[in-house]
Amino acid sequence: MRLTKKSHSCVRLEKDGRALVIDPGGFSEEDAALGAEAVLVTHEHPDHFDEGRLRAALEADPATRIWTLKSVADRLSAAFPGRVHTVGHGDTFTAAGFEVQVHGELHAVIHPDIPRVTNVGYLVDDGALFHPGDALTVPDHPVRTLMLPVMAPWNKISEVIDYVREVRPERAYDIHDALLTDLARPIYDRQIGALGGAEHLRLAPGATAEL
Repeated sequence: MRLTKKSHSCVRLEKDGRALVIDPGGFSEEDAALGAEAVLVTHEHPDHFDEGRLRAALEADPATRIWTLKSVADRLSAAFPGRVHTVGHGDTFTAAGFEVQVHGELHAVIHPDIPRVTNVGYLVDDGALFHPGDALTVPDHPVRTLMLPVMAPWNKISEVIDYVREVRPERAYDIHDALLTDLARPIYDRQIGALGGAEHLRLAPGATAEL
């Protein structure tokens, strides 16, 4: 499996000539979802879900399918019947040749006065990779590669470190990092790497890694 990091929380997975993209939102590249056979969306916030970009991807390729939670699916399914699938915690499905399990139900708390939206994470190919969206969900399954939300209005570095410790992946790659300046990255690299208990890695947008 090849992992390509896109901007912010978007990643592209490729295997056997097929591609799956997770969370091509408004902070990601304009063409992040184009050419993907499957697109997974964790929740409705615009840095993870850009309706216009997903509509463009669906219109550009009749083979493209989307798996997501109801709040996102409801905005797309009428225009693309049979191509937008609603999923929730505990569901399993196959998308672009990848086996996917759904974990989690709610977005992390931003502030008690802000209602929590639904959020799901995606465990791909029997734990080869886990993308939690905007939550610190711990799947009941071993994880080899964790996509790690490092900088968000809803988290702090102690929680990020403890999340790595709880999931216990072999390695963790940064996501949700568009708000993190290059000046601050060495602090996160040093502290998560030293205290998380797993190999801590970072890919620049467009860079790839073999998993």
